[in-house]
Amino acid sequence: MSTTPDTANDRKIVTFSLAKQIFGIDMSALIEIREWDEPTPLPNVPSFVKGVTNLRGNVIPVVGLAERLGWEPSQLHARSCILVVNIMGKQAGFLVDEVNDIVGINVNEIQPAPAVETTLEESVIAGLVRIATRAKDGTRDENGSMVLLLDLNALSLTKHLDLAA
Repeated sequence: MSTTPDTANDRKIVTFSLAKQIFGIDMSALIEIREWDEPTPLPNVPSFVKGVTNLRGNVIPVVGLAERLGWEPSQLHARSCILVVNIMGKQAGFLVDEVNDIVGINVNEIQPAPAVETTLEESVIAGLVRIATRAKDGTRDENGSMVLLLDLNALSLTKHLDLAA
């Protein structure tokens, strides 16, 4: 397991928790991590679009990622936050339960997502990778955790982003 990118096959991911699962997105898609702030609601948008917020003069939609994945809505708490990402040239914010870490992975260690039936249009899981995890005392568990890597483009948000923005 790689901890810092140092070759052409290594890249950084941001890991976060959502419904007790650990997800990851490519660091290159991340614009910023924001504290939760109630967005301005919009009429006639899908229920997973929480509303819009202002990001340095730009209005961006805020999406409840758990709801977008077909799960129960996230329960807001002190560590809830918004991951602002770039999806195909458009910005969006995703409500997540908690940001965990920024870790390096080797792309050769990514396992393909299993081919299973989903209710989503296509699989939003680009792959799975095991990462070492840090305990609160600073030690590392090399058995680590399985991270579900999200394919942001497959979330099919572009038509919803156009409606919300």
